[in-house]
Amino acid sequence: MASSAAAGWVDWATEYTKAAQAESRPPAEWAARVAAAAAGERGGDVPWSAGLAEMLARTLLCGGGGGAPWKYAEAALAARLASPALLLALLSTRVIPHRFTRPTAYRLYLELLRRHGFNFGFQIKAANFKKIMQLIDDNLGLSKIFGFSTCEPGVFVVEFTLCMLWQLVDAALDDEGLLELIPDKKAHWPTRSDDVSAFEGTFSEQRIDKIDKLQKINNVITIELIGHLLHDKVITQILSLARENMQTQWAAFTNRLQLLITKSSTLQTSTIALEAFQQLNLDVCNIFREHKHWLRRKFHPIVASNPLSSPNGRCLGASYSALWIPIDMYLEDCLDASIAATNSIEILSGLVKALQAVNRATWRDAFLSLWIASLRLVQREREPIEGPVPHLDTRLCMLLSITTLAIADIIEEADSEMNSNWKEKRERDDLRKELMLSLQTLGDYESLLVPPPCIISAANQAATKAAMSVSGINVSSGYMENVNDRTTNYSGNMWHLIVESCISRNLLETSVYYWPGYINSHGSSITHALPSQLAAWSSFMKGAPLTQSLVNMLVATPASSLAEVEKLFEVAVDGSDEDKVSAATILCGATLLRGWNFQEHTVRLVVKLLSSSDPIDLSGGESQLAKHGPMLNVIVTGISPLDYPPIFSFHGLIPELAAALMAICEVFGCLSPSVSWLLRTGEEISAHTVFSNAFILLLRLWKFNHPPLEYCIMGDGAPVGSQLTPEYLLLLRNSQVLSVRSSAKNRNNQRQLPVTSNPSSEHPIFMDSFPKLKLWYRQHQACLASTLSGFAHGAPVHKNVDSLLNLMFRKANKGSTSIGSLSGSSSISNSSGPGGDDSHLWPQLPAWEILEAVPFVVDAALTACSHGRLFPRELATGLKDLTDFLPASLATIVSYFSAEVTRGVWKPAFMNGTDWPSPAANLSMVEEHIKKIVAATGVDVPRLVTGGSTLGTLPLPLAAFVSLTITYKLDKASERFLNLAGPALENLAASCPWPSMPIVAALWTQKVKRWSDFLVFSASRTVFHHNNDAVVQLLRSCFTATLGMSSTTSVCSCGGIASLLGHGFGSHCSGGLSPVAPGILYLRIFRCIKDCSILAEDILSLLMLSVKDIAETTVSRHRSDKLKKTKYVMRHGQVSLSSAMAQVKVAASLGATLVWLSGGTALVQSLFQEMLPSWFLSVQDLEPGGASGGTVYKLGGHALAYFAVCSGMFAWGIDPTPVSRRRERVMWSHFEFLASALDGKISLGCDLSLWRAYVSGFLGLVVECTPCWVLEVDLRVLKRLSAGLRQWKEDELAVALLRRAGPEAMGATTELIIGGDGEW
Repeated sequence: MASSAAAGWVDWATEYTKAAQAESRPPAEWAARVAAAAAGERGGDVPWSAGLAEMLARTLLCGGGGGAPWKYAEAALAARLASPALLLALLSTRVIPHRFTRPTAYRLYLELLRRHGFNFGFQIKAANFKKIMQLIDDNLGLSKIFGFSTCEPGVFVVEFTLCMLWQLVDAALDDEGLLELIPDKKAHWPTRSDDVSAFEGTFSEQRIDKIDKLQKINNVITIELIGHLLHDKVITQILSLARENMQTQWAAFTNRLQLLITKSSTLQTSTIALEAFQQLNLDVCNIFREHKHWLRRKFHPIVASNPLSSPNGRCLGASYSALWIPIDMYLEDCLDASIAATNSIEILSGLVKALQAVNRATWRDAFLSLWIASLRLVQREREPIEGPVPHLDTRLCMLLSITTLAIADIIEEADSEMNSNWKEKRERDDLRKELMLSLQTLGDYESLLVPPPCIISAANQAATKAAMSVSGINVSSGYMENVNDRTTNYSGNMWHLIVESCISRNLLETSVYYWPGYINSHGSSITHALPSQLAAWSSFMKGAPLTQSLVNMLVATPASSLAEVEKLFEVAVDGSDEDKVSAATILCGATLLRGWNFQEHTVRLVVKLLSSSDPIDLSGGESQLAKHGPMLNVIVTGISPLDYPPIFSFHGLIPELAAALMAICEVFGCLSPSVSWLLRTGEEISAHTVFSNAFILLLRLWKFNHPPLEYCIMGDGAPVGSQLTPEYLLLLRNSQVLSVRSSAKNRNNQRQLPVTSNPSSEHPIFMDSFPKLKLWYRQHQACLASTLSGFAHGAPVHKNVDSLLNLMFRKANKGSTSIGSLSGSSSISNSSGPGGDDSHLWPQLPAWEILEAVPFVVDAALTACSHGRLFPRELATGLKDLTDFLPASLATIVSYFSAEVTRGVWKPAFMNGTDWPSPAANLSMVEEHIKKIVAATGVDVPRLVTGGSTLGTLPLPLAAFVSLTITYKLDKASERFLNLAGPALENLAASCPWPSMPIVAALWTQKVKRWSDFLVFSASRTVFHHNNDAVVQLLRSCFTATLGMSSTTSVCSCGGIASLLGHGFGSHCSGGLSPVAPGILYLRIFRCIKDCSILAEDILSLLMLSVKDIAETTVSRHRSDKLKKTKYVMRHGQVSLSSAMAQVKVAASLGATLVWLSGGTALVQSLFQEMLPSWFLSVQDLEPGGASGGTVYKLGGHALAYFAVCSGMFAWGIDPTPVSRRRERVMWSHFEFLASALDGKISLGCDLSLWRAYVSGFLGLVVECTPCWVLEVDLRVLKRLSAGLRQWKEDELAVALLRRAGPEAMGATTELIIGGDGEW
């Protein structure tokens, strides 16, 4: 026992207590005399005296005087004379062990504990509380057991509360002999009399025959007291702090409690309610039950119950389902033909987790919303426009591969966090169950599940597989062998393909085949015939040689299992040279494009085949890569079509693919074109061919084709991925290598395929590893930055320039006419002009040397054309000859023209049909169709044709470029080069004055009429590039369409996703082109908006205007006036306000999505650090007439809160490890701004009700949805915020905010809990 520190009056109180017992004086008189003595003693440690508590403990433990000492103790505690915590701590380690022999003392101890054990409200403020904490810690060993110092009062309260309850649970277990069942078989504090010394003295107890009865009663009382404490609101809050911050000790405690619940006969046979025990032990006790109820009232209004359980078509309106719009927007944005270096699986899984949290949705609804959004993505492509854009296969990849992997990512994350705790396993199992429920519900969405015609066969095969499995036919190895595509009577749809995708990744079991309605049969027999295409895979697996006919069948048919893909890879690595080419060809065919169930493995294998085993050794012909030219060329050309690069992008492999292509370019660019290979088909390919194919594909992986002006203006505000450079791609690749080596998590089940579990090389790769590529890249950057400078006469490049110019323009004129290279010595020669193959005349130089000369060649040619020494047609023909000789030179031509357009030094070219091609034949049609496309936005289209005359001028470099592209044939060989030139031409034309792009579209429409819809749509986007007001109007249309408030839109008037994104381009509606949904338009134009910071300000303003419209239309003054009259109308008004809040959430969610997609993390950072503070500091008059009675300000505050939180969640995620390091800095600054405003250090200009709604709403959403953000904020700032919230009577939110700050805030949180409960 701790030594007594009482002086004078405590000694007197000791003697007086003895006398009072002897004289049987009343407790009240005893307490009054002791209080008077303490008051008269200067320096006495009262109230809450430690000395008096120790004296009373000694008196009680001596046992003399019967029950009088206990009454005196009760009086002392009630009068605040002695410290209850110290007295009970001293008694607990003596009374509890002797509860069998001294049941009366134990019964009285329980009563004191119930009445005074947890009254810390004023006690912790006592001057001597630090001394009391130390004495209790010495007696109970709290700091040693719980691992926290007891120097902080709040931390001590948590430890003391858990200790007292723990002792009671141990006592209850020991009473029934259950303590031996716990793993450690012992308690932290003594529970039996042989564990401690005996009482000093003896109790005068009842007869022995009554002791057993008292013991049984005490056992019941103990359990009742435990239940009482678990029902106590404040104690539950304090215990939840222990659960969050003392997880090891909490687990041990809850194990004991679980044992008590399941094994205690007293508890099972009594009438005591088990709810409190079960809630706490099952860890489903709602820590924030009151706070969440408050939050639900403000942010989760009444919506249609089970909104996703009943399909209602695509017209969803501003309802619960519209809150998932960010998923649809992100998925559609991924399909804009822009290749990103990010991982769509990670982004999509993070987005779903964020929306599940902020919408307070079940995982069933979250998964279902993701499936529905992905299906809508596919359905929007049912009637695609023709043109050089990714089509259905890319969308199917997103649905059947990326979406499934995103869900697998969420479930695997839960798996990785699972430990021996059964609760976490239950949560993991619940996720799989929620996925299953979502897929069962998905089966009811029949209109969305209709498969596109090209995959009906695959859907039928999936359904047949299920039918065969149910029929008992073994389908474990190659089920496709049992499918006959002529006689199978089982019809499948997208549902079956989705389920198979989940089964292949171990997310579902084949028991789902027994779901009602899953197998839809129109026949009764299953045949075992083997179709020829499927037999081809069977033959390959059995070792058949790869003949040309077999290769052709395998290329056209996707593999049905991962084993087939693995064998293909083995052949490509270890087979003969011909077999390597054949295996690579097959791998890049239908297997890569439509092998959805294992696509993540296939793409990694393809990249691995492209990668050098030693990327540091790239010394020309000595490199290992040079030995595999044919196979590498087959792979590069195989993955060059437009649908392929996005697939690699979705899987996050662009950095690694770029690194592999850099190595190929470095090696083959150093080889002479005389180095060639003869293929099995008789085709001969040269080193130039391999280089050009790889180089063009490499340039498509970064923003090579965007005008240099974009980089100068946009800066850090550029959209995510718009500033990709070779260095940045290598940096990402090296980061991925480091992440794979250091991460214990094995993503996407890569453990199944060891060869793909790591990148091709674990060494970091830098631009210095590619000296030739680095030299070319520097030249490219110099060309963008300034005009070309001359070179010394006689330099090697000078000779190459002259040679190329003479060959390009040898047929230009019959006389010798000077073209004028930079050295002034080039001339046109008519000495040669063979009509046949003249490739032998071109310089047999490595590609890198030719590329070095190309900028000077193009500059000389364009200069000659501008001075009339070269006809435009001859210019285009000469440039085409150059690109035919070395297709990679197209990249440098693009680079040069893009740079020169921005300089504005070239005279315009008149597209009059004489010198340059004329667009007049189609320009009026282009103008009319552009107006139709943007009709839904209300934007005016500038006139293209005025007074019958055509404005047909283009900047000379653009005119030359468009003329060059028109010379290309639309065949498979030219496709991969036009895939680079096309987007470059569009971006170049878009950066030029209006109407450059419509003219380009009109010219190309004359060449390829079937592309007219695509070309006109591309031209329509430039309307917004040249007019900021048009962009704002387009954004306004996005808000009004989503909220169903647009009276002009002809896309869909019911709001929601249907109105925002429509059904694609709508190019095949009757009457030609129809208005395009505003969301589609915006997603296709925002990357070319020059200043994203202004864009975010516009989005913020439009959000508040939308809130104002919502308040005016949904919560009118007329309804507000009626609220005062009847209870019925009051209820009606509440529903109206609830509907308004639902629309506010939809608008805020849309605004956050637009900001995030437009500018990424940089723009979101600017939103938090600049725009929102400025908005609150300025005067905002949202309700000039006060029509809604202030409702608009409250709705506005909630809208801004939801908008801010969603923006941050989308940009940085809700996981403890942020996507960007910016999050911590941004959150700290914004929380500091909020705290300073609450402190009164900042004077606000906005309405105070709006400010209060924003602060409480923002902090409430952060606490509930993104608690990890709070951990990144300084505790002092959080305390200031909590203090401000308490001034607003937001006590629950103040506590919730602090408790989310982790262990270091535990003490402050406890003090706030205690202080907020007054006397408690």
